[in-house]
Amino acid sequence: MKSLMQTLTRSALTAALGAGLAFTALAADLKVGLSVSLSGPNSSIGVPYAKGMQAALAYKPEVKGRKIQLIVLDDGSDPSNAARNARKLVEEDKVDVLMGTSGVPSAIAIAQVGRDAKVPMIALTPLQVDPAENPWVVTVAQPTQLMIDAVVQRMKKDGVKNVGYIGFSDAWGDLVYNALMKSAPAAGIKVLGNERYARGDASVTGQILKLLAMRPDAVMTGGAGTPGALPFLALTERGFKGPVYGQHGLINPEFVRVVGAAGQGALMPTGPVIVAEQLPDGYPTKKIAMDFRQVFQKVNNEPTSDAFSAYSLDGWLVFIDASARAKGEPGTPEFRQSLRDAIVSTKEVVGTHGVYNFKPGELYGVDDRARVIVKLDNGKWKLVP
Repeated sequence: MKSLMQTLTRSALTAALGAGLAFTALAADLKVGLSVSLSGPNSSIGVPYAKGMQAALAYKPEVKGRKIQLIVLDDGSDPSNAARNARKLVEEDKVDVLMGTSGVPSAIAIAQVGRDAKVPMIALTPLQVDPAENPWVVTVAQPTQLMIDAVVQRMKKDGVKNVGYIGFSDAWGDLVYNALMKSAPAAGIKVLGNERYARGDASVTGQILKLLAMRPDAVMTGGAGTPGALPFLALTERGFKGPVYGQHGLINPEFVRVVGAAGQGALMPTGPVIVAEQLPDGYPTKKIAMDFRQVFQKVNNEPTSDAFSAYSLDGWLVFIDASARAKGEPGTPEFRQSLRDAIVSTKEVVGTHGVYNFKPGELYGVDDRARVIVKLDNGKWKLVP
């Protein structure tokens, strides 16, 4: 499978060489391997990841004199392809770090390859991995529990007594459901049903009919990207008037386009980057979030209006910080081990979604500074106090 975006980086290096820079005198290049869904049902998430990574490369193209080479492969929204991509990136391209991808199952597949090859991975999506079994991976995404706790707090404030659940029939649907089941009962909210659907399904009418028969006060959804719009559309078709809640897997313009009026008033958590201009000036992530918007516009010739592209910058910033502290020559087992050790000792790296602090044995590195509640209002995300 060919690299889809490597050309841009090579062109930049060629231009630099033409300007007379002697790259042979510099240290060996660092290599970042990104497997992401540029096609398939997860592409509405994967394409922003890829564009965000190109912006990240432009934002910080080198570390201590070492140029960074970015290699991007399309996994087609298929976990098997993601694993094959990861093996190619490790074995043929000799990358120093893996990043990706657009779905939890595919990210888990990449993490397994990284573990076996002893190559660190910075995931861009929430993961369901035991760090004791795989100490080579961290994620810049928010823990699902952190985000769903915020949703449940909002439900309680809204007077919800019981909530129906519908989500993907995969690891992401499990993560959201499990988080809901952990926090809802403690808030006095009963969870009704556990309906699931596949990312490639065209309809969820049957599942919605089952949920509505239980007469829930509200509905919680556990989808992502454009397929995550199906429950909202079906609920609107059936005349459901109660509140519908989502989560951070839905914060992208393609979801907004597909859901249309059916998403009006939907409440969900997200990283603060999505409403950066609405944040108070003292918010720790505001400045870099606004900087990211500028570089994204310059590189991609379009504004960023999703949460996913910014995860790419945050993963890049964690990598930049760690690689500056890692010992040894890139491309060697010694460097990869040192890079992994540096990643899991990250301290107060400010990103667009949160402030990152990693520890050995922990997958996640953010706290309450990494979440806000937003409402979809006439196709725009609005910060909810």
